[in-house]
Amino acid sequence: MATVEIPPLIKPSRLRHRGGLAGELMAEFIGTFVLISFGCGVVAMAVAALPGSGRAATTTTIFLAAGDWLLVAWGWALAVTFGVYVAGGVSGAHLNPAVTLAMAVRRGFPWLKVLPFWFAQVTGAFAGAALVYLVYHNAIDAFDTAVPGPKTDGHTLASFSIFATFPAPYFHGGIWGPLIDQIVGAGFLVMFVVAILDLRNQAVKANLAPFVVGLVVAAIGMSYGANAGYAINPARDFGPRLFTWAVGWGSLAFPGSVPGQFSGYWWIPIVGPLIGGVLGILLYDLFVGDVLYLRHDLGEVPDAGRTRPVKTIDRDDEADRGGGKAKEPDEDDDY
Repeated sequence: MATVEIPPLIKPSRLRHRGGLAGELMAEFIGTFVLISFGCGVVAMAVAALPGSGRAATTTTIFLAAGDWLLVAWGWALAVTFGVYVAGGVSGAHLNPAVTLAMAVRRGFPWLKVLPFWFAQVTGAFAGAALVYLVYHNAIDAFDTAVPGPKTDGHTLASFSIFATFPAPYFHGGIWGPLIDQIVGAGFLVMFVVAILDLRNQAVKANLAPFVVGLVVAAIGMSYGANAGYAINPARDFGPRLFTWAVGWGSLAFPGSVPGQFSGYWWIPIVGPLIGGVLGILLYDLFVGDVLYLRHDLGEVPDAGRTRPVKTIDRDDEADRGGGKAKEPDEDDDY
């Protein structure tokens, strides 16, 4: 059935404002909700559900090999893909405050919409985390009970990782390593997103863009994921972090501390991606976007390897017009 033949669920006259900003915020909310429901959902599978259901070596066995990480990387990739498919036609499916900020800086996205988009994204992420907890709280409680290690208010860092991120032990609680990691990851994310969407570049078909963005997230997860959990999205980390704080993970969530490992980490997955997103779009425009814009503006695309357009001359026509012999080419002539 064609989309135009489906009657609206609610009469347009009653919610006509949904055609504007309100509708975009609803799309950002539901898109981010899908993103977190499946992204945090795949981590819940890997950390608590698979071990607890007898599908791992023990009830506390997680991440024995690189293949376990691939489960998470591809799970997040599909989560992003379907989140963008759900919301893209209405809001453009930013689903990430870093993307929204970058688009406002360089793509004309209205600044008045930035904070409302951020709010919709964070609340969507919070709701997605709540759904994952509703579905998997039995598995999570069983896992936390079985793990003998240090706990905060009865919860482990491993179960917290289902919802939000933290730095690897080899950073020894330092700030700069995780912060740089988040700047780099989000920078690549936004750089690739704008490249995918740039019609002057080798943009993909509109209906394939969500899938390719998902591949971008998979690539970042497989190349830069272990340092700090590749949040690369302030809403993706802050919304679920806020939820875990509300339901009992305590200081693991806010201020994001584990004695002897890291302290006050909560702000890094927010600030890092915001900086990285802006840097990513600026670098793309500096090295690629401006070149494509100039070529489009001049209407000229030089051949590969040349720095100026080629001028071709028909020697016979030249001779006819000049009434004499065609000029022999100089060594400096282009061909």
